[in-house]
Amino acid sequence: MGWLSPVSALSTCATPGFGGFALLRAAVGRTGFSLGDSERCSPKHIPHPPKKARDYLTFGPAAPARPLFVSATAPLSPPAQRLALEEVETLVAHWNLCLNLAGFFVGLFSVTLFGPWSDRVGRRPVLVLPALGMTLQAGIYLGVMYAQLPVGYLLAGRLLSGLSGDYNLILAGCFAYVADVSDRRGRTFRVAILEACLGLAGMAASVVGGQWRKAQGGIAPFWLAFAASLAAALYALFVLRESVARPRPARLFTLGHYVAVCRLYASRTRGWAWKKLILYSVAFFLVVTVHFGTRDILVLYELSAPLCWGSDLIGYGSPALYLTYLSSLAGLRLLQRWLEDGWVAEAGLLSNLLGLVTIAVAATTPVMFTGYGLLFLSMMATPVIRSKLSRLVDETEQGALFAAVACLEGLCSLGATGLFSALYPACLQFMKGFPFLFGAGLLLLQAAIVGWIETQDSKPEYCQFGDVSGAPQPAAQESAEPEEM
Repeated sequence: MGWLSPVSALSTCATPGFGGFALLRAAVGRTGFSLGDSERCSPKHIPHPPKKARDYLTFGPAAPARPLFVSATAPLSPPAQRLALEEVETLVAHWNLCLNLAGFFVGLFSVTLFGPWSDRVGRRPVLVLPALGMTLQAGIYLGVMYAQLPVGYLLAGRLLSGLSGDYNLILAGCFAYVADVSDRRGRTFRVAILEACLGLAGMAASVVGGQWRKAQGGIAPFWLAFAASLAAALYALFVLRESVARPRPARLFTLGHYVAVCRLYASRTRGWAWKKLILYSVAFFLVVTVHFGTRDILVLYELSAPLCWGSDLIGYGSPALYLTYLSSLAGLRLLQRWLEDGWVAEAGLLSNLLGLVTIAVAATTPVMFTGYGLLFLSMMATPVIRSKLSRLVDETEQGALFAAVACLEGLCSLGATGLFSALYPACLQFMKGFPFLFGAGLLLLQAAIVGWIETQDSKPEYCQFGDVSGAPQPAAQESAEPEEM
């Protein structure tokens, strides 16, 4: 809580239910910091000469007394060593893919199991469990490095973290917690605060982890990830207050939890609310895919001609991208005074679209930074959509909903990485910035979806049933249906 502002502290005392939310922000910050730092410490940081590194990556024999992971920026003068390092990089990419896929598919089942379970037993267990799983993962990674074990043993840590829900379950639990402690009027802004915490924690982890790795090698940041994950688990266990009004015991291992998630998207009896749930989920999928995909190729785009940025300019660009979380938070708060949440999301999409188009045609550094500047409201759409989705389901279904949304976000991460990483080299011959234009096209589709829903909800004959920002209304009213799609 030490990093919360005095205004936040006053709000904690003055606003009902806000105390738990303020505590949650601190927990999210610690966990986001841990995740960001773990991502900085990936298997691409190989300390050995390429021959020995290749042995480790292929379950070879252990080498004497050398840490496994440090920076891979060693001199590459001998041609043979360069070829060997290229082989190592291929193996590293293979292992990164294996670890990510293992974590995602195992987590897919655990998140959809624990999410609906938390609607009955409370949110704290689903915040403590994945944080402990991430702590175990970091501990196993440290053990592998100190014991000089093959990289394949990292899979055990990744699977344990996936079984405990991993970061996706923390996201689901946190956003469900926000839905529990907020009313409809303030929910969007609180969700935006939570997303801003994630962005700032990622920026801090990137800066601190990167500098620490440069100064002391690749093992030290893993200790930071271990400590941050453990702190988040202890914080959620002993400090965070329960948000579910009447938690009660419930069976964990039952198919009923999976049925609860499927029922959200399969029950047409909800009428218009069901259609909006589907459409908002599609819109969320599109915008998150664009966010992940464009950021994956952004550094490659900046390094290549005609920009040819060095590490100093890239160092300025990355924080500028993270600062969009803060500028979007301020913009959302300001625009909510005059606009409904749906039109606020449209403004965020417009900012994102203009920024991507500018980046796509950027040939000079000033134009590139202009693109960064135009992205200043680009993160407003996702908190609005999360809040809209939350309003479409009952308070006893928030865990199931955000479990589904977290799995969708994980799928976006994997799909976007594959799509944009394949699209970028394919477009180098005719237009290097085409992937950003492709992302802008996807955002146009999302803008059309959100705009159509807002138009339907604003019709006089149906507005009493619409999802009107700032007007609390029963979930049953959401089921009234306007004209057919």
